[in-house]
Amino acid sequence: MKAIIISIGDEILIGQVLNTNAAYISEKLNGVGIEVSRILTVGDDEYEILKAFKEYYSRYDIIVVTGGLGPTHDDVTRSAVCKFFAVKLVSSNEVRNNVEEFLKKRNRKWSDAAENQILFPAGAKVIPNKYGTAAGEFFERDNKYFIVLPGVPYEMESMMEDFVVQFFRDKKMDRYILHRTLMTTGIAESELATRLGNLDNILQGAKLAFLPSPTGVRLRITISGTNKNQCENRIQTIETYIREKANKFIYGVDEESLEEVLGKILTERKLTIAIAESCTGGMIANKITNVPSSSSYLERAVTTYSNQSKIDLLNVPKNLIEMCGAVSKEVAEAMALGIRQNAGTDIGISTTGIAGPTGGTQEKPVGLVWIGYSDANKSSAQKFNFGDGRIRIKERTSQAAMEIVRRIILKIE
Repeated sequence: MKAIIISIGDEILIGQVLNTNAAYISEKLNGVGIEVSRILTVGDDEYEILKAFKEYYSRYDIIVVTGGLGPTHDDVTRSAVCKFFAVKLVSSNEVRNNVEEFLKKRNRKWSDAAENQILFPAGAKVIPNKYGTAAGEFFERDNKYFIVLPGVPYEMESMMEDFVVQFFRDKKMDRYILHRTLMTTGIAESELATRLGNLDNILQGAKLAFLPSPTGVRLRITISGTNKNQCENRIQTIETYIREKANKFIYGVDEESLEEVLGKILTERKLTIAIAESCTGGMIANKITNVPSSSSYLERAVTTYSNQSKIDLLNVPKNLIEMCGAVSKEVAEAMALGIRQNAGTDIGISTTGIAGPTGGTQEKPVGLVWIGYSDANKSSAQKFNFGDGRIRIKERTSQAAMEIVRRIILKIE
């Protein structure tokens, strides 16, 4: 079965809101064996919405529409749906009960807007909304499924999971679409492709997508078929091949972040860490503390942005900064050593660099970063040049610092 996702809203077209709904719906449909062949965005214009319905209805087995179900003047999706199926909006007792219960829980009174929300296309099945007043609409016509959901993400996600996904799961679809994503860092897309070589023999109809970002490349393997075990075995075969070629650059699988992976390693090894950040301005600490229970391994983190703060808080010798400069191997090492000793942790890491756009020189250009590492056995620093773009430099430095710790702990070259 093939599906199209139609997202409705001017806010998406003008770039004010990112279309995360389409990504979520696509992932959930894939999970029950439904291939999403197209994602379309349409503005809050009834004519354009109807035009999209008429153009794509005959071409897809499943149409999922999001957005435009609210009670305001620019919410025109219900009207367009009624015109498309030639039905009327009628008062629904089921929707009324749901809205009354929702308002009661939130101590809100009945209003004209609530009265508007209980109007529902005749002949459609109600998709209950636990977190809002806009009910979803489910049409089963012409051996097709036409599904309309609100655009508010947490409302849509609940309805998608509880109703839509469960509906297709109960139908016991005879096709599986499986994905496996290998998360890599520290290697460019072109070099990764060279390492993997010719993939025709190993893929044999499967797909491998290279998805680069400022912090690494995701390798997404996609397999579809009618036998789930065979699909899983094929994915495992392809993953094994990739790991043989590039394993040291692979830190996680699927949606695992490097900070999550590093947190698990530190927890398993019962290691503690402290961080001294200059050019990253606290970004490493922010990422690490996004992981639950990070307090068990992160003892402290300081942002020592000025030279004086490096001297006062990390015991970096003043003459070392004057002689080598704040952005140097020697200062990065001293920062990592200082934070480790002050905190009494197993590991200390540090960052110092030139994030730009000004401040660079021929000897020390914008993008130059030194990342320091210290444990009981050694203190060291590695040099990087992360190019231009202040935020991108901070992101790359944060990723590289965590990757250095991961590789040293795991004894990866």
